[in-house]
Amino acid sequence: MSKARLNISLDQDLVDFVKVYVRENRTTVADVITQFVLSLKRHAQGESMEIILSDPDFYKAILNVKSTLSDGTAKWHTFEEVFDD
Repeated sequence: MSKARLNISLDQDLVDFVKVYVRENRTTVADVITQFVLSLKRHAQGESMEIILSDPDFYKAILNVKSTLSDGTAKWHTFEEVFDD
C-alpha cells in the first residue's frame, strides 16, 4: 500500500512521552500512530481484537514476548539462521 505524509501537532508532554515510549519499546512514532489508527478503524468497523486477546494461551504468550523484549532476555536470530535452507 502506498504511504502518505500526515503532519500532526501534539502537546509537548505527549511528544516527550511518545519519544521515550518508542525508544524503550524499540519502535517508531509512525508505527505507534499507525497501530493506534488501525485500532480505531477496527473498533469502528466492529473488528475488535477482543476475541483473539480473550484466548488465555495467546494472552500469556503476548505477555511473555513483551516481557522478554522489555527486559532484554529475548534471543535474537539472524535472517540466515531463521530462513536458510
